Amino acid sequence: MKFKKVDLSFQSCQSEYDEASVVIFSVPMDATTSFRPGTRFAGNAIRVDSIGVEWYSPYRDRDLKQYKTADIGDLDLPMGDVEQALKVVYDTTEQILKDNKTPMMIGGEHLVSLPVIQAVYKKYPNLHLIHLDAHTDLREEFLGRKLSHATFMRHVHHFVGDNKIYQFGIRSGDKHEFVWANSGHINMRKFDFEGLDKTVAKLKDVPVYITIDLDVLDPSVFPGTGTPEAGGMQYKDLLWAFDQFEKLNNIVGADIVELAPMLDPSGASTAVAAKSLRELVLILQKQLENK
Repeated sequence: MKFKKVDLSFQSCQSEYDEASVVIFSVPMDATTSFRPGTRFAGNAIRVDSIGVEWYSPYRDRDLKQYKTADIGDLDLPMGDVEQALKVVYDTTEQILKDNKTPMMIGGEHLVSLPVIQAVYKKYPNLHLIHLDAHTDLREEFLGRKLSHATFMRHVHHFVGDNKIYQFGIRSGDKHEFVWANSGHINMRKFDFEGLDKTVAKLKDVPVYITIDLDVLDPSVFPGTGTPEAGGMQYKDLLWAFDQFEKLNNIVGADIVELAPMLDPSGASTAVAAKSLRELVLILQKQLENK
């Protein structure tokens, strides 16, 4: 499997694949979206709008131009075939990992995180997850589908097991999801990010995957998403979370998902996603630099 940089890339992330240490790719899929679709357009919307985001982050005191980052663009997915599309995502992630690079995925609906995490888990069987989201995503099935953006984290639990998943910002889900999570399966923090710093200290040296559903933010900050939930985080809260992530020593993959750019004509949501991607790439690059 050969990957090339794309003509339309995120910011200054224009390194050739072979020389890059972090690889950005996007997954244009919203096949199981249950409310408002549009996340398939997130990747390239972020790329276009990244022209308005500085390469330098004053939060990290780092510049994307310091690092070798490749952007291989949208994956070519078979329309309408969820299982095969997920296989494409898995195979892509597996190849990136085999080439000793760190995957940075842009969704897409949250289901597309599942094959990325599966591939990362195959390489790092002691994998732990930090999951920022408004929703539990812990159903066994949703609207008659076992594979859904509302079930993906339950599938992840099937292979990583109890007490490996740490959720923050959760404020929506069916009652049975909360009951199940609190029965010794998931470490869940409702409504905010309190305790994230302690979780990071606990997981500092183990392999960690970070998955961020941007609807963890309040709709007043991030309205461009398929299932907005009132009562969410402000952007400064997310920046604080990024500060905590910088203290981790072994982040082995990350994603941001659930931007639906067309649902926010102002462009504010895409700007938030683009800035968040910059921060995550710099965090991944910094920890690789320190290894």
